[in-house]
Order: sequence, then C-alpha cells, then structure tokens
Amino acid sequence: MTNLLDYPLILSTRRNHGLEHATIHVLTALKPGRPLAGRSTPFGFYLYGDVSDEEVRAAVYDALHRLEGGERQLAIHPGCGTNYLTSGAAASLGALTVLSLGDRKARWSRWPDVLVAATMALIIAQPLGPKLQQHVTTSGDMGDLEIVSIRRLDRNAHYVETQSH
Repeated sequence: MTNLLDYPLILSTRRNHGLEHATIHVLTALKPGRPLAGRSTPFGFYLYGDVSDEEVRAAVYDALHRLEGGERQLAIHPGCGTNYLTSGAAASLGALTVLSLGDRKARWSRWPDVLVAATMALIIAQPLGPKLQQHVTTSGDMGDLEIVSIRRLDRNAHYVETQSH
C-alpha cells in the first residue's frame, strides 16, 4: 500500500513547501529581519515580501542546490504555519480537557486551570511543529523537482512554478 504522503500531488506540495522554506532561509540570511511569507501548491509556491527578481531567482536556485546537496534541515522553518497549527491545537485541547471536567456551573472558577493547561500544552507542542514539518508537511528530498519559471506577480509577490516527472 502506498503512503498517502507519497501520492504525486501531496508529495509535490511537500517538496514545494520545503523549497519555499529553504528559499526563505536563504533570503533571510542575506537580510535578517526582512518580513517574508510563502504558500505552497502542488505546482509551485508563492513568495511574499519586498525582494527583487534577481534576489528571488538566486535564492530559489541556491536553495534547490543546497537541498539537493543534503542540507535538508533548510526545509524546516520556525515561522511555518504547521508550528502555529500544532500549538493552537495543543492549547485548545488542553483548555477543552480542563473545561470538560467537573461541574458546568463552576467553569469560570476553573479559568486559572484552563490557562495553566493551555500554557503547558503550548510548551509541550513546541518541538512537535518542526517534527510534523519534517515528517508530514514538507520534504527536504527534492527528487526530480525542477524549476519551470519564476515570475513577479506584483510589487511584493513572486510565483515559483515547478514540476516533477
């Protein structure tokens, strides 16, 4: 049976997500603190931020070569939505667990317990987001991924189109 994460559309999205993160790492190293964001699809990724066409082109190819050279950790990024989703889900689960216990009328009196449970869940979830990126939402293995084109969409957006055979 084939692993769901290896289905072509999912795998290409994971690879593009990894390349998106690696590109952001490369661009951030050039100018630390520069606000950048991305969004991946099965066919490429969007890059949002104030960067020139030349910077994007150089960073995308550098990121791809570095990933292909074994620097797979570049596919993991601390600003990834996977980290935020993992933390939010953990905090919600902690809070709901505390709220589901005991008398419904006394819920407000358990507010301090809810805050402690949510905070503890956030602390526990911190290492889970990067692990989920590594094993589920991104891939540092580019396989046969190729860059088809890089184009500017507007002043602060580029689209990097990719393909896999």
